[in-house]
Amino acid sequence: MSSSAPAKVPAPEQPGAGRTYGALDRFFRISERGSTVPREVRGGLATFFAMAYIIVLNPIILGSAKDMYGHQLDNGQLVTATALTAALTTLLMGVIGNVPIALAAGLGVNSVVALQLAPRMSWPDAMGMVVLAGFVVMLLVATGLRERVMNAVPYGLRKAISIGIGLFIMLIGLVDAGFVSRIPDAAQTTVPLQLGGDGHLNGWPVLVFVLGVLLTLALIVRKVSGAILISIVAMTVLAVVINAVAKVPSWGLTTPKWPGNPVASPDFGLIGQVSLFGGFGKVGMLTGVLFVFTVLLSCFFDAMGTIMGVSDEAKLTDGEGQMPGINRVLFVDGLAVAAGGASSSSATTAFVESTAGVGEGARTGLANVVTGGLFAVALFLTPVATMVPSQAATPALVAVGFLILAGSVKEIDWADYTIAVPAFVTMLMMPFTYSITNGIGMGFITFAVLRPAAGRGREVPPAMYAVAAVFAFYYLMPALGLT
Repeated sequence: MSSSAPAKVPAPEQPGAGRTYGALDRFFRISERGSTVPREVRGGLATFFAMAYIIVLNPIILGSAKDMYGHQLDNGQLVTATALTAALTTLLMGVIGNVPIALAAGLGVNSVVALQLAPRMSWPDAMGMVVLAGFVVMLLVATGLRERVMNAVPYGLRKAISIGIGLFIMLIGLVDAGFVSRIPDAAQTTVPLQLGGDGHLNGWPVLVFVLGVLLTLALIVRKVSGAILISIVAMTVLAVVINAVAKVPSWGLTTPKWPGNPVASPDFGLIGQVSLFGGFGKVGMLTGVLFVFTVLLSCFFDAMGTIMGVSDEAKLTDGEGQMPGINRVLFVDGLAVAAGGASSSSATTAFVESTAGVGEGARTGLANVVTGGLFAVALFLTPVATMVPSQAATPALVAVGFLILAGSVKEIDWADYTIAVPAFVTMLMMPFTYSITNGIGMGFITFAVLRPAAGRGREVPPAMYAVAAVFAFYYLMPALGLT
């Protein structure tokens, strides 16, 4: 995510071409950021296809859980809520924030809602706590606290967060494609992952993924315009053909098959089904506050890491790694958290898969308009939107993960152990714990300990000490009996 990384992306087809679009160019500052409308469109398409799986996955995670009354959310209504909220919040981020950062229901947070909150209260109560967390995020933005926390992060740690995200999305791509898989507990081994599903690469879906990775990297090396999008489309077509001929038993969440009926009517039944304070009556004030705190912490730092990483890769930051107009972006992100709760689709947050669009050349909010528009279309064409298998979309994550790593690793001062060790912890804990928040938290704690240990405690901003203390408390909550 350094200034050298975008050079790997194909140059605009016609320098300054964006200027011919008049008002559109001026509003989104397309030419000013060295982009063109075709690149923004391609970037928006690439981001959508890289994250369209959330339309299927979020309903599976939320729909499989029951609240304390044994109620389950309707799958069709969850599909509508997920797509609608992603469409609206992504459009808002594009128009208000003017950044190519798409939003949708956050993975990890939805598991917290489904497995920790809902079993102890009703679904409206659980979603009410998500809304409250969103309100707190917006309050932190309004007071300037969230921006101060982001600006207090040292440059080396910012780069480490970018690298950690690169490694994380590479692992996401490998896992979602089935290239690596979790070794079951029955194996009684301490090794967590294995190649393929049984230690070997088997099946047509994995072949599609491998070919997709090779095609994407080859196109990037040759500096072909639209490399990522070309790969996604080509591998989807190949997957459809293979599925028709070979009758593949399983592709995972999505099957590459043209649906018999591509149109599906949206069901808005879950929108607005929220009880803001009902959960406190079920679990008590202290536990309720801790539940809101848990959702808040995950949303706050997951989004922070993603926004920092994507904006840096898109060259939207200044020489000190800070992004002008960041408060608008942060406010929309907080609004998105609340909107996710209000729609019962769980907290909505910035998606790290936005790097797929940035890798395709997206630099402005126009890419978000394209992505958000596609999510809106998906309300009625969900069967079509979800026919792209993960094996066709995830090669983009692997390729972009490499570009992020290659562009940022040299920016860290590895000779200064007070920053190198926290950076090392940050970048490794993200993929190893499958969480951006954990990587940031453990890196911050390490930094807040090591720099004072070296006699340089005054160089640590007060906000870093405060955030490190919050994370330490969060990790100690189970030992203190507060979960």
